[in-house]
Amino acid sequence: TGVGPGASRQKWKYLPEAHTDFIYAILGEEFGLFGTLLVLLLFGLLAWVLCRLIIHSSSLATRICAAGTLGWVIVQALINIMVVIGFLPVVGVPLPLVSSGGSTALATLIQMGVLLSYVRSEPGVKEAAVRLPKYLRSSRAVSVRRNDGTK
Repeated sequence: TGVGPGASRQKWKYLPEAHTDFIYAILGEEFGLFGTLLVLLLFGLLAWVLCRLIIHSSSLATRICAAGTLGWVIVQALINIMVVIGFLPVVGVPLPLVSSGGSTALATLIQMGVLLSYVRSEPGVKEAAVRLPKYLRSSRAVSVRRNDGTK
C-alpha cells in the first residue's frame, strides 16, 4: 500500500530527477502496488480510447492525430516506466501527464485539447452528450449547443 502521499524518502537525494524522470518510482513508494497499477491502467485506458478513435473516426485528420498521439504519449510512458524499473538506461524522458514539467506537459495537454476538439466534431457526439446525466451535461467540457441555441 505504500508509505502514503508525500512520505517518500527516496525523493530526497536518492533518486536523480525524482520529480520528472523517476516519478513512477516515487508513485510506487508512496502509493504502493495499487498506485503503480492504477497509473498503468489509466495509460491503458487512454490507449484504448485513442485506438477506438482511430478505428471509428470518419475523418482522416482525426485518425492521423489520434495515431500520432497514441505513439507519442504511450511510447513515452513505456520508455519512462522501463527506465524506472531498470530495463532501459536513463534517457531523460518524463512520464506524460504525471511528471512536473514545462514544455512536455504543455505540449501533451495542447495535443489532448486538439483531440478533444476533433472528438466533439465527430458525428453522433452531440446526440450522445444530450443523453448524459445533468451533472455531466452542465460541465463546460461536454457542453454542446442544441439546435434551438440553448445548452
